[in-house]
Amino acid sequence: MHQKRHLPQKHCPVCQRPFTWRKKWRHNWNEVVYCSKRCASRRSPASTSQ
Repeated sequence: MHQKRHLPQKHCPVCQRPFTWRKKWRHNWNEVVYCSKRCASRRSPASTSQ
């Protein structure tokens, strides 16, 4: 059985909280930046690539 303490983590640039890998992100974990849809919608417009 896989133990949760060994899952990779990232820090959300909006709320500065760590978030842990989820099964639904298994195919695109490298592309996940925000911990939630709420943080993704609250990102600053200047931080997006233009």
